[in-house]
Amino acid sequence: MSGWLFIIFLLMLGGLISSAGDLLGSKIGKARFSVLKLRPKKTAILITILTGSLISASSLSLMILVNRQLRVGLFRLGDLQKKLQDSKQVLIPLQKEREKLENKIKAKETEFKQLERNIIALRSGKFVIRSGQSLLISEITSSNQADINSKIEKIIINANRYTHKIVKPKSKEIKNLLLLRKNHIEEMQNTILKGGNWVINIKSVRNVLRGENFVYAFPEIIENMVIVKKGEKITKINFKQEDFNKKDFGDKMNFLLSSSLAEVKRRGSLINEIKLKSESVKELRDFLNKNEKTNFELEVVSLRESMTAQPVIVELNIKSPNL
Repeated sequence: MSGWLFIIFLLMLGGLISSAGDLLGSKIGKARFSVLKLRPKKTAILITILTGSLISASSLSLMILVNRQLRVGLFRLGDLQKKLQDSKQVLIPLQKEREKLENKIKAKETEFKQLERNIIALRSGKFVIRSGQSLLISEITSSNQADINSKIEKIIINANRYTHKIVKPKSKEIKNLLLLRKNHIEEMQNTILKGGNWVINIKSVRNVLRGENFVYAFPEIIENMVIVKKGEKITKINFKQEDFNKKDFGDKMNFLLSSSLAEVKRRGSLINEIKLKSESVKELRDFLNKNEKTNFELEVVSLRESMTAQPVIVELNIKSPNL
């Protein structure tokens, strides 16, 4: 039943019942009829009240019968309110979880956009400092707190000067570009204070473009120890007759030097290349010119004792049955 038809029906029903009640009250009043020992006038008033109540009851009953929402509202309102309250209580942690997820999504989107910019910059060669790149490597030895603080401050100043030169090469005024966390510096100070020889390696946390205003860095502290001793054989490789073409020989030489670098880095060295004594190359070339078909062993031998941050200088030692 539509709303308008329902209203018209209620009005007609109310009018009918009220007319009937008025007519009944009039007849009872004229007949001087008495109910419950009431006077006829009061009996007529009672009949009118009952008629009005009947109108209200019939209207409400009809509305309840026709309108499902009203039935639910009248008889199940308390239960619905309780369920609604329980649902709200359950919804609160879900809303908080949703907010957390939305924040994570936004953070990931920002990270993704930054990654896209970094990839574009990487392909175009715009990065001047790579993530994990060493900005300064310095040895430090001290057991005095004031001395340690002074030396670390100088190291950071020098690292900032080097960073500024790379990131802002055209700017003559040296500004503080390098940012290190205070707790990282304090941890480094406490480690050095325990005594011993140490190496500070200040590394960039992320890729840096030319012209950026800040460079985030992390101070890595490593024990300064002997990596190779003088005269120590680091790596070796065997050469056979079939290796005496230019490509295979060059590949084996590169492998030999790469293996030597990997070995010293495994021991804790911070160097990025092995320095080969120039005379060693000449000696090897002379040996090959004289012994074209000879099997031999080539050793990489350290020429000096090298610590963690010191360069590793080597020579090639040729071991042949003919020598």
